[in-house]
Amino acid sequence: MTQDQPWVVTGIVAPSSPGVRPGDVLVVSQLSAGQDTVTCGSASLIAGELRRAGLTVHSGTLDDLGVTADEPVIAAALGQDTAERPCAIALTAATAATADSSTPTPDAVDRVLSRWRAALGPRTVLLAEPQSFCAGVERAIEIVEIALARFPHPVYMRKQIVHNTHVVRDLASRGAVFVDELDEVPEGATVVFSAHGVAPAVRQDAEKRGLNVIDATCPLVSKVHAEVRRYAMRGDRVYLIGHAGHEESDGTLGEAPGRTVLVQTAEDVRLLPDSDAPAAYVMQTTLGADEAETVVDALEQRFPGIRGPASDDICYATTNRQNAVRAVAADADLLLVVGSANSSNSLRLVERSAAAGTRALLVEDIGEVPLADLAGVRTVGVTAGASAAPALVDEIVANLQALGPVDTRTVRVAHETIRFGLPSGLSSLPARASAAETGQAER
Repeated sequence: MTQDQPWVVTGIVAPSSPGVRPGDVLVVSQLSAGQDTVTCGSASLIAGELRRAGLTVHSGTLDDLGVTADEPVIAAALGQDTAERPCAIALTAATAATADSSTPTPDAVDRVLSRWRAALGPRTVLLAEPQSFCAGVERAIEIVEIALARFPHPVYMRKQIVHNTHVVRDLASRGAVFVDELDEVPEGATVVFSAHGVAPAVRQDAEKRGLNVIDATCPLVSKVHAEVRRYAMRGDRVYLIGHAGHEESDGTLGEAPGRTVLVQTAEDVRLLPDSDAPAAYVMQTTLGADEAETVVDALEQRFPGIRGPASDDICYATTNRQNAVRAVAADADLLLVVGSANSSNSLRLVERSAAAGTRALLVEDIGEVPLADLAGVRTVGVTAGASAAPALVDEIVANLQALGPVDTRTVRVAHETIRFGLPSGLSSLPARASAAETGQAER
């Protein structure tokens, strides 16, 4: 076996961890015995593939998994000449009485490890910049952290504070309780409004219930709300270019419900009834630029003289991330977009890549990256929506590096320096970690 050939260890072990049951699969990310240490950097990729194959999977170090270093298969792994070679350790759990049996490794494990081998090889990783958290998301997360530190628990969040599963899960683990509507919040409790904004009716309901409201609405969304109010006060019929059912659109429509109409496509504009009222338009901040321009053109043709915002409603961060994807997609065979399925700005990045002719996958994290999609792909673009943490991108890059030599390049189209202040009366935590310490530093 040459030095650059991969090696794989499979077998049956009897873990002591109470959460592991016979038949589960243990994917070892690192094992140590004495001064010998083996790290398998693509463990998260393998674990995700095994879960999609229907297996119950546990991943971590030997200590995490309750496996001792004196297991025969562990001794075999430590005996490998591991220098600079990709490795995989996938162990089937059994009871102590059957751990030395000849029960074969499940076929699903063998199939997954075959896909892992096919995905090995050198590649170039193109990092789109800017990516990940925008100023509005950082502000919203900081607001929740302050609320959790200063107010009695539980602290309630109306809707997801930002559209990202990992962010929501992390804040929930620290005491945040997420609800859909205010009637789920006890009177007098603290509630945080999400970055997407709310309608005035929601604010009125909160006041009636005596809730301590902390507003994390992104300032750029607040700008759109102010535009709607201004147009409506002038007597305009306001057309909101946005997506039906999105929380931001719902909040914006609520600013002037009798005078605001949602349009999603140019066809929607064509079907609008005639109106002699003066017309104006605003936009959801997370739209695709091309998508919005098509609808604006249709509105201008339908209603000559229609007024629009003095400055672009589409968020600077949304535009920057879309432009970065355009730059990366030109040279990538595959683009990985880190974000949640309900994240509008992340979905627009997938669409932007597809429009450029490059296949894109929306993934929550490295565990959702299919090994089959990496096989034979030598240039991978990586980006993240504005509500996805930089650490998720770092994990993807680390796992790709464990598949073979990686040439990582940054493709930057803009530098973002915008920072939004906190709501009035809410100051930063004195001991709040810096952006670099929390993994939120600009890449």
